[in-house]
Amino acid sequence: MNTSVSFLSAAIWIPILAGLFVLAFGTDRNAGVVRTVSLGGAVLGFLATIPLYTKFDTASAEMQFVERMPWIDRFGVEYHLGIDGISVWFVMLTAFITIFVVVAGWKVIEERVAGYMAAFLILSGLMVGVFSALDGLLFYVFFEATLIPMYIIIGIWGGPNRVYAAFKFFLYTLLGSLLTLVAIIYLYLKSGSFSILDWHEVPLSMSEQIGIFFAFLLAFAVKVPMWPVHTWLPDAHVEAPTGGSVVLAAIMLKLGAYGFLRLSLPIVPDASQALSGMMIALSLVAVVYVGLVALVQTDMKKLVAYSSIAHMGFVTLGFFMFEQLGVQGAIVQMISHGFVSGAMFLCIGVLYDRMHSRRIADYGGVVNTMPKFAALFMLFAMANSGLPATSGFVGEFMVILGAVKYNFWIAAIASTTLIFGAAYSLWMYKRVVFGEIANDEVRHLKDVDAREFWMLAALAVAVLVMGLWPKPFTDVSEASVRALLDHVAISKIAE
Repeated sequence: MNTSVSFLSAAIWIPILAGLFVLAFGTDRNAGVVRTVSLGGAVLGFLATIPLYTKFDTASAEMQFVERMPWIDRFGVEYHLGIDGISVWFVMLTAFITIFVVVAGWKVIEERVAGYMAAFLILSGLMVGVFSALDGLLFYVFFEATLIPMYIIIGIWGGPNRVYAAFKFFLYTLLGSLLTLVAIIYLYLKSGSFSILDWHEVPLSMSEQIGIFFAFLLAFAVKVPMWPVHTWLPDAHVEAPTGGSVVLAAIMLKLGAYGFLRLSLPIVPDASQALSGMMIALSLVAVVYVGLVALVQTDMKKLVAYSSIAHMGFVTLGFFMFEQLGVQGAIVQMISHGFVSGAMFLCIGVLYDRMHSRRIADYGGVVNTMPKFAALFMLFAMANSGLPATSGFVGEFMVILGAVKYNFWIAAIASTTLIFGAAYSLWMYKRVVFGEIANDEVRHLKDVDAREFWMLAALAVAVLVMGLWPKPFTDVSEASVRALLDHVAISKIAE
């Protein structure tokens, strides 16, 4: 489906241009104007994504809203954009979460406001670019460019160890991506094109497929992150400002998972199937081991960071069983995780803004002074546990159903995520919110203000709507997932 209205370009470039504008003209003296322009840029960027859903043809597995124009003629590199049922919700989620990030920093960030808002707006446009790029080199440029704003966000507005966390985040993700560039160049030499859709049809020997699979795996596994290359994430979350943690958990982790669906599975399907056992094993380690690690955390941000790794392990498990229910469930789980993890970090941010502590032991009895906050926080903790009627249940249930069809014992191990999720989420909630007030500072806490309440309430509505009515989320991806699995089932081994 080609369209004369460039909705995808608008979703990419509106926030980027708004970010560049506030960076060029914003100062701390006109911080109010900077915040207003930033919110306007974020809202306009989201509005540009709405037609992507309303005009989307759910019956088609073809790329829609395609935009194509020359970029680097000499090598056939194009500015080539398009979305299918796999990517449409990620584009919308990115633009949606950006609004909350801008609102979350409204009163909290008082220095270098223009730089802070600009970094998030530019990052939003770049992430939408990753989800909509259909040219391999364009995908790589967007994918790598996302590192720069997040590196700056953690390094400038982060906590006491922000420089260490920023360097660790940057080095892990950059080093993991270097072999991906080699694989992209190799595929260009084999196909004579940088088009990702052309690469899907290139016949490759098994050894070539395995080499390319591991080249992609290094980049995407670090970004997800999968065990054992996950250690950068808790450090990055702990040191990042609240907005940085929200974007990191809600969107940036999805870039790696999306890479598996767009590149690894369709380009090297035989290697993906041959190595699926390894990928399932790594995913189960993330679900079980990292879930247990989350149980012993004393820092709220670290606990939610480890829970994100466990939930993303569920996502990669769904991908590599090659079951319709499993893959669709994994996509739904990613969207849900965007809402829930973003909300959890916003809740922790609300407490941190008041107490300047993330230690669970410093709290207790918060419900006595912040009842509205406690009610909203409870909903998100329940959703993080996979409670039925919340978005957290839908994706996990679909992946477990797919796993039962694939292998009962894998399903049995995977289902422990519901037990561990309830254990670490509700135990943290109990220690922070319930009980007697042991810390005098807690006695003087003020409940959420209007800005914080409506921000969390909007995410609560998203979590409940998705949990009670998942049809819009599953219908959009069904045709594209079926086409992907049919494609993976056909051998691409070169004769």
